[in-house]
Amino acid sequence: MHGYSKRQAHELKRVAHAGEEGPAPYIHEALDILHVDRIDHGNRCLDDPELVARLARSGMTLTLCPLSNLKLCVIDDMAHHPLKRMMESGLHVMVNSDDPAYFGGYLTDNYLAVAQALNLSRDDLAVLAKNSFRGSFLDEAAKARHMAAIDDYIAAYPG
Repeated sequence: MHGYSKRQAHELKRVAHAGEEGPAPYIHEALDILHVDRIDHGNRCLDDPELVARLARSGMTLTLCPLSNLKLCVIDDMAHHPLKRMMESGLHVMVNSDDPAYFGGYLTDNYLAVAQALNLSRDDLAVLAKNSFRGSFLDEAAKARHMAAIDDYIAAYPG
């Protein structure tokens, strides 16, 4: 907690792991006590409809790490990963790797795994890529530049 309170003086962003293996109330605590700027994981938010609504309203980014979720038995099969349900619920989710050397999956591997298992569309993948920039701590101009590059790529290579 002390580290989280000191961050304000140094203009550092707050991020916390919450709701991966632990229950949805851990996500509430990260929001209400730690005042985080982003949630790492957050898979279990779907257990609490009020929390889902709150996260959707606020635009809070949830960083999902599908392959580590599988390795840690958070899910028993990639087809059961909550990513698509989270997107359909209006949540601002992005795909990440989590200790890729340990869990055996870098960013591209994570995208490929969920794209195949959840039958994600090209538009879904573009939203996830853009969410990565929206949820980053880059300045607004850099975010806009990177999201425009995604749009340019999609336009140049129509599906």
